[in-house]
Amino acid sequence: MDKQEIFSINDEQAFTQACLKVFKFQAQNCSIYKKYIEGIKVNVDNITTVNQIPFLPIEFFKSHTITSNNNPADVIFTSSGTTGVVTSSHYVSDVNWYIESFRKAFTLFYGDISNYVLLALLPSYLERQGSSLIYMVKDLIEQSNHPDSGFFLYNHDDLYNKLKKQKAQNQPTILIGVTFALLDFVEKYTLNFPELIIMETGGMKGRREEMIREELHAILGKGFGVDAIHSEYGMTELLSQGYSKGNGIFNCPPWMKILTREANDPFVLLTTDRAGGINVIDLANYNSCSFIATQDLGKVYTDGSFEILGRFDNSDVRGCNLLVVNN
Repeated sequence: MDKQEIFSINDEQAFTQACLKVFKFQAQNCSIYKKYIEGIKVNVDNITTVNQIPFLPIEFFKSHTITSNNNPADVIFTSSGTTGVVTSSHYVSDVNWYIESFRKAFTLFYGDISNYVLLALLPSYLERQGSSLIYMVKDLIEQSNHPDSGFFLYNHDDLYNKLKKQKAQNQPTILIGVTFALLDFVEKYTLNFPELIIMETGGMKGRREEMIREELHAILGKGFGVDAIHSEYGMTELLSQGYSKGNGIFNCPPWMKILTREANDPFVLLTTDRAGGINVIDLANYNSCSFIATQDLGKVYTDGSFEILGRFDNSDVRGCNLLVVNN
């Protein structure tokens, strides 16, 4: 299957056909996924619908090389983690799948990147190697082709002046930042830049206590003078991202889909509007595994949009207390 077949998906029928095709390929060629399917005693020949496809627990990316071919990796993306914690590794044998995925998805949700100045406040990502987010943002900065686009580490004075300049020039601007760094910024500076797109990537990275989304977005909205806070949902193990333009409600590009599963039975899928574990179908993961059971908890709505409510463990809760999920 080539990239064009994946990235030209435009309806449910095309998505389903591609899903089943990718599943059959990976069930045969991704050795870890194949062993997992055999271990849970699923007959590949009996899989005829998307909802029957098994999802590989995301933890396998911490202990195994998940690939569907024998090609050397163009790039190895790694997750962040505290000292002593085993991190995930995503061996990407053809990075062009990732580049096409994030470029097309960004254009789908925000239009041509060359229309924007893209500013990035991602210190914790810049300070380590192997970040897929940095890879994506670096490429988008280059694609924006604007001299003011760029990364900021802890030089908040420079960022503040750059933002004031964009506002004065009525320049469409996106500021993408890790949550703790955006909070650090608005503790020192305030702006009234209602046209600015603030996109938080989530995570306090151990720098601050987690807070509920409404409180976080209220603080950031007041600090930057914007009505809505955008968000990006992605992870090391994926090559696609979901985007939210406010209220924590995310949408996927056509080659990506979110399903939810029972918290206590990972093989039972839930209907819409019920909280459960997040399963991701990411067809851009053609060369690794496209069917991943994450540790995130969330809800999927009837229109395919979704929100993240937390995580299965208490070490990295995103946005709320896990008690919310049990209501």
